[in-house]
Amino acid sequence: MNSFDLSGKVAVITGSSRGIGRAIAEAMAEHGATVVVSSRKAEACQEVADAINGRHGLGRAIVVPANISSKEALQTLVDETRAQLGRIDVLVCNAASNPYYGPMGGISDEMFRKILENNVIANHWLIQMVAPEMIERREGSIIIVSSIGGLKASTVIGAYNVSKAADFQLARNLAAEFGPHQVRVNCIAPGLIRTDFARALWENPQTLAAVTMHTPLQRIGEPHEIAGAAVFLASPASTFVTGQAIVVDGGSTTGVGL
Repeated sequence: MNSFDLSGKVAVITGSSRGIGRAIAEAMAEHGATVVVSSRKAEACQEVADAINGRHGLGRAIVVPANISSKEALQTLVDETRAQLGRIDVLVCNAASNPYYGPMGGISDEMFRKILENNVIANHWLIQMVAPEMIERREGSIIIVSSIGGLKASTVIGAYNVSKAADFQLARNLAAEFGPHQVRVNCIAPGLIRTDFARALWENPQTLAAVTMHTPLQRIGEPHEIAGAAVFLASPASTFVTGQAIVVDGGSTTGVGL
């Protein structure tokens, strides 16, 4: 268990009031970390923090709301975390946006910009804010929750997929920059997961059937099934892993049936 022990570590997880982010916060707390629950709505964050503190003791989770579209709000997230907990050892860039469902020919400039700004540029901002202290300590783990969409084409979420492909390259570039300082940067690439964020996909019977037909496990994933990869990437078990994308998709990218 020592290889996956996060005791004494402080982990900031964006978009952690529900779905994959919440599952990651809960799993990291279970493995000993103190977690910062963050999303736009303070009340939703507080519910998650209360549940974690109820299981693991007061002080194991704090709430710092932040809207990822605001650079100032992200700076406040970082500053408040340091003020309350003293440091940031693990950063999970999980929050993302996808306001458009349809062919790329129909997307407005405003929506395309929002997707790129929230899913790529906001990650860049937050990493810039957190990385210097990790570099100074010569230790730290940065995790970007991307998607297998960044590996595949789509006729309905193409702009989102463009942003997630960019996240892969962001992680590779920063892994190269931060590697000499022993700070690691990796991505997790989930497949279709039963979250509110992906509801438009898994609630559609045709889409669900199409996904599961070519997935060896013949089902979609649950949020807790992504959390284990995040714990691995945050823990001593992965100290020689950087610049990588761990695909967690039930095997859907194996090409079965194609």
